Amino acid sequence: MSQDFDVPLSNTRNVTIVAHVDHGKTSFADSLLSSNNIISSRMAGKLRFLDSREDEQERGITMESSAVSLRFDMMRTGSGGCKFNDGRKAGFASADAFHSDLHAASTSKHLCNVIDTPGHVDFASEVSTASRLCDGALVLVDVWEGVQTQTISVLRQCWIDRLRPVLVINKMDRLITELKLSPIEAYHHLSRLIEQVNAVMGSFYASERMEDDLRWREEREKRLAERATREGDEPMDANGSKGEGEAGEGAEGDTEAGYEEKEDEDLYFAPERGNVLFASAIDGWAFRLGKFARLYAEKLGVKEGNLRRALWGDYFLDPKTKRVVGRKKLAGRALKPLFVQFVLENIWKVYETLLGDYNPDAVTKIVSALNVRVSPRDVKSKDTRNLLTLIMQQWLPLSTATFQAVVDIIPPPDVAQTQRMPFMLLPELAVASSTPLQPQNTLEEGLYSCVRDVEAQVVGYVSKMFAVARGDLPEFRKREMTAEEMRQRGKEEREKRAAAAAVSSAAGSVPQAHSNGISIDGIEGLTGSLQDLSVGPPSELQKSDSDRAQDIEINDQAESSEVLLAFSRIFSGTIRRNTKLLATLPKYSPDLPPDHPRNIKFVKTVHVKEVYMMMGRELVAVGQVQAGQVCAIAGMEGIVHRNATLWAPSSLGLQEDTQPEKLVNLAGVITQASPIVRVALEPENPADMPKLVKGLQILDQSDPCAEYLVQETGEHVILTAGELHLERCLKDLRERFAKCPIQRSQTIVPFRETAVRGVDMAPPKTAGMPRGTVQTNLLGILTYTIRAIPLPPAISEFLLSHTTTIRRLVSQHTAQADDRSEDDHADVDVDADGTAEQTHTQAQEQARSLTPEQFWEELEAVCRKAGGEWVGAADRIWSFGPKRMGSCLLLDPQDTQQLRLRGRSQLIAKARAEGATAEQALATTESAVVDQQMATLGDHLGSSPVDETTLDEAMKGQGLPADATKADLRLLQDFETSIEAGFQMATFQGPLCAEPVVGMAWVVEKIEIQRDSEGNNNSRMSAVVGALISSVREACRNGMLDWSPRIKLAMYTCDIQASTDVLGKVYAVVARRRGRIVSEEMKEGTSFFTIRAMLPVIESFGFADEIRKRTSGAASPQLIFSGFETLDLDPFWVPTTVEELEDLGEKADRANVAKLYVDNVRKRKGMFVEKKLVEAAEKQRTLKR
Repeated sequence: MSQDFDVPLSNTRNVTIVAHVDHGKTSFADSLLSSNNIISSRMAGKLRFLDSREDEQERGITMESSAVSLRFDMMRTGSGGCKFNDGRKAGFASADAFHSDLHAASTSKHLCNVIDTPGHVDFASEVSTASRLCDGALVLVDVWEGVQTQTISVLRQCWIDRLRPVLVINKMDRLITELKLSPIEAYHHLSRLIEQVNAVMGSFYASERMEDDLRWREEREKRLAERATREGDEPMDANGSKGEGEAGEGAEGDTEAGYEEKEDEDLYFAPERGNVLFASAIDGWAFRLGKFARLYAEKLGVKEGNLRRALWGDYFLDPKTKRVVGRKKLAGRALKPLFVQFVLENIWKVYETLLGDYNPDAVTKIVSALNVRVSPRDVKSKDTRNLLTLIMQQWLPLSTATFQAVVDIIPPPDVAQTQRMPFMLLPELAVASSTPLQPQNTLEEGLYSCVRDVEAQVVGYVSKMFAVARGDLPEFRKREMTAEEMRQRGKEEREKRAAAAAVSSAAGSVPQAHSNGISIDGIEGLTGSLQDLSVGPPSELQKSDSDRAQDIEINDQAESSEVLLAFSRIFSGTIRRNTKLLATLPKYSPDLPPDHPRNIKFVKTVHVKEVYMMMGRELVAVGQVQAGQVCAIAGMEGIVHRNATLWAPSSLGLQEDTQPEKLVNLAGVITQASPIVRVALEPENPADMPKLVKGLQILDQSDPCAEYLVQETGEHVILTAGELHLERCLKDLRERFAKCPIQRSQTIVPFRETAVRGVDMAPPKTAGMPRGTVQTNLLGILTYTIRAIPLPPAISEFLLSHTTTIRRLVSQHTAQADDRSEDDHADVDVDADGTAEQTHTQAQEQARSLTPEQFWEELEAVCRKAGGEWVGAADRIWSFGPKRMGSCLLLDPQDTQQLRLRGRSQLIAKARAEGATAEQALATTESAVVDQQMATLGDHLGSSPVDETTLDEAMKGQGLPADATKADLRLLQDFETSIEAGFQMATFQGPLCAEPVVGMAWVVEKIEIQRDSEGNNNSRMSAVVGALISSVREACRNGMLDWSPRIKLAMYTCDIQASTDVLGKVYAVVARRRGRIVSEEMKEGTSFFTIRAMLPVIESFGFADEIRKRTSGAASPQLIFSGFETLDLDPFWVPTTVEELEDLGEKADRANVAKLYVDNVRKRKGMFVEKKLVEAAEKQRTLKR
């Protein structure tokens, strides 16, 4: 590892900068970069160095996360030093005692790995990948805009990943220059802002506290019940007492141990605790209260710590007694808080002096009072803003305050991993446990303590892959020559020329000449000189033109190709280049051995070609990287798709005979943005299709949120988080990855189909039966009746919020259960059309994974609350759909005796509790299901040759069933499989426009099999089984259409900030896009409104550009996917009543929006559309013929 990056582990910090869009993250990072002389201090806040993409500079927003390693020196004192949760001293002087004990002070080198992340919601996945690699976060909040949607999202991400946050209140200069607030008004504004942020943190704590309390009560009641059963006594109540009033001995211990409340004091932001920074990134200054506490402690004759605690809050300085008093001792006097008097008024004075009526004498006094160095030329300059920046950067340097806060608040990697590693290895157990989990083996001990020894096991985590041009790698970059090397090369060139001139003069003084007067010797001499001056070897000049052109083409192709690097964090050991590692993919199950059949395909061998330290736009090649560092690794391309866990027995890498005993899986990135926008791509030149496919594969690997899939029609489709994300992906494909002209289709937006109980519905299609009932007879052999019912909203929402639990639950009952990984829940649930079904809120609810027993109990409670025929529906669930994990249900009738999903789940849980393996539990369950089917076989056979004796023997298990019974049983199983397949197809593609169906249930009322005594129709049974699938599909569709069908639109939540003069224009644009306003709030003390609206995704394309044009750039929207919403309009509605016919006419002058959406989707899919076409509009009509 390079000497510049080799610092002690305790002096290392890993930090990410997160915030809402346009809250100043990249400008803030510029000031940190200027401290390392990477950019000029004058350009800090303006250059946005980490925005290395051209479109990032043009749009002024960050689109890709960038990492940079910054070095700084910090003073260490003999007595100072902050402490972390484990009781250890950090060894660094806190910001409050930084200049104390100067006689014992010494400096030490520190390294801070900083990751700048995007703030736009389309690139929220970059925040998820960065937070997994860091131990702390700088959360920036615009002092004027306050807490926004993405602010809450990034705080939630910090909470999930257990990062230590530091609040940075940015753009403090706006309070002075734009809002024109007085210092006392600014103080109250800052107090409310900090309260808002703490309210968000408090909501996270309250939610987790309620879950912990519920989990503790459930476990306690279970322990009490088990103890009562074991002792043979009566069950104990919740208080631990028996029914007779006698308390058991064991219960007393549980009763006394009550629920332990977790301390939440460390969660909140308080300026007096040092975890709040007040900053202005554009002017390059920042401070904490400790800075001013040191300045005034000696003047006031008070202790620095006491003054720091009093600088924030309702504390005042009594001018008579020179003592700090509280609000109760004001006695009606109008005193200013200490923060206003000692801090804000000084900053306000500097700004007003420099930006108001400029007075050079006053500026000179300020410069001398603050003890800063400013040249006389700058003082006399007319650029007062630049002068203000120079003064503030020296008085309150941003980088110094930030690095001190990072060292004081954010723990080093070894301390942070002790706290975070349990949540990364065993997230469910870590949340449920009241005491910290301890390491169980040597591998976990190294992870908990962040061991750096060369003999320690190497563990790293790849959070994402990112693409870099091959020419930007250090080994391919041209090295700049030093001055000494340039002088040496010039000397060699002069010697060559002198030698050539000497040879030419010695050859003869009379040169030959042609008729045109050109000397042949002169040409040869010139050629020789050119050969001497050529860059390449002489053999290059002897190549033909075609060979040189071919070489140039090959070199250009090699230089322009992209290389995929792994964005990684080393948690244990030391990783070196040219070594081999094992990469465990996200679906690897750590509960099973590495050589288990279920894990073998998820363990790959990778070769580490190079290791780089990231320095923003550049990469620095290093020989090795130790634990606690963030780095980029080459050699993962084609093996690691997006994230993986790396392992090796030591720093020497993987040897041939190495057999790991235990591997871990650290993959757990939660993406917040759902890929909702789809487009189909094709090259303009069909010959470029291989280039496009290769480019799409690179894009799929390098973008954490983009998805690439090939549809059944052969179309190449990409899924993106939004319109801006789509534009960036297309730009990358055209200019970097595919490098060919590309055509895109119209934007494809998903819909959902459902049905409701309409007001004016047509009579039921099946007379004498409930609405939605369809009765079908196949070939006179099979008769079945199926009924469609809309699900109550509560049941539908419950199923949508637990699709991951449903998928794991259903996988237990399939023969493919062993081939599935138990870590499937780490993936994003993607629906039938490739679109993530859940919103971010639903994804957060699913973070609390339910056990099968809990799922069925909660579902039963929801069904019981719905009432009516839904009571007991949980026991009758045959299948979920679509894709066996959606919000549609296939149910048995109420009087059924079949063992369906819940009964099978209970049998499996019982068998596993008795010590059976997964295979044995599945076999036991299947045997019970067969017995139950045999018991009910006679209900389905109208005239079966099976007699009661055979059925009784089969049910009692006294012998093998007869051949006829086996055939009938197999036939019934085939019919049930076909019915389920037809149900899945019907929910996968609905009747309106072949989009997935949600919120519907189908009840299989009756199945009857008619067989004659001679068995003549046995040959036709196979045809019935095949036709049953399509028949059930059509029956489900027709039953759904018997209700009032609806489509559900994908919706965006749109947040807009606008002033009063453009408010009407914003409303007009939202209404034109068929959106609706949800709320409107005015920012206190300003003339700006915060507007929240709901906007259909299908209408959102071009919305941001239009609203900026209409408002002249005064309003900018932020779009966040919020799920699907029912469009309450029947696609088949036509005017029928007298009033409707009078108002709208027979052709309905008002367009049916729902039908318009349905027809557009059907046309895109090549389906039939009911539309009249005029073949020859100009042809003369001949009515007499």
